Amino acid sequence: MTSANYMNLKSRVQKQQKKKIRKIRFYHSFLTIVLLLCVIQISYSALLNLAKIVVYQTKIIQAQQLKSQAEDRNKHLKNEIQNFSSMYKVESIARNNLKMAAKDEVLIIINQPQQEIKEVQNFPQNKFVKFLETFASKFNRDVAPDKTSD
Repeated sequence: MTSANYMNLKSRVQKQQKKKIRKIRFYHSFLTIVLLLCVIQISYSALLNLAKIVVYQTKIIQAQQLKSQAEDRNKHLKNEIQNFSSMYKVESIARNNLKMAAKDEVLIIINQPQQEIKEVQNFPQNKFVKFLETFASKFNRDVAPDKTSD
């Protein structure tokens, strides 16, 4: 009987050890799965953050380019404001672009067909004539009589 009890006891102890080993294996397997899920979640979050970083960097670069373009345009507009603030510039724009004349002047506009205009522009004399016109207009402005004495 002692040997039967011993065999019974031995088989019970082995069963209990097997149960403990199974529980430990299950616990380790469960922890492994949980850790794998955590690693997957962390890597997914890291990839999303990297993608966001790339998107935001491109937006920053685009904003910087837009800012530099706006600053350049702002400088250009400030220069135009300074140029248009003098009466000479306003008068030249009125004469050349808007075809306006001064008080005692008569404006004559000669329409030429497009082909003739191109031919006239090709002549080297045209440059000389333009130079003379600009020189004469500067000279006439400087010598113009003072109207405040009238």
